[in-house]
Amino acid sequence: MFEKIKRLFVIKTPVEAYLIIYALALGAMERGKLYLDLYPGFGGKLLFVACSGAVFMAGGKILDCLKHEKRLKEQPETAF
Repeated sequence: MFEKIKRLFVIKTPVEAYLIIYALALGAMERGKLYLDLYPGFGGKLLFVACSGAVFMAGGKILDCLKHEKRLKEQPETAF
């Protein structure tokens, strides 16, 4: 039972990864919009850019990990 529940939280395909990245981006832009309202001026804009940058970094890491897991499954001898 726990194995079935655990599998729900594992990203297996690029489509799932893109959906998660999209959800992260929606949340980050909402947070950035709040920062723009809360901190008008340069500080709010800087925090907004930081929110979007975090999504780019997290999305890249998610996609890299999927490629790495696929490579390990196909060529287990390349594990480091």
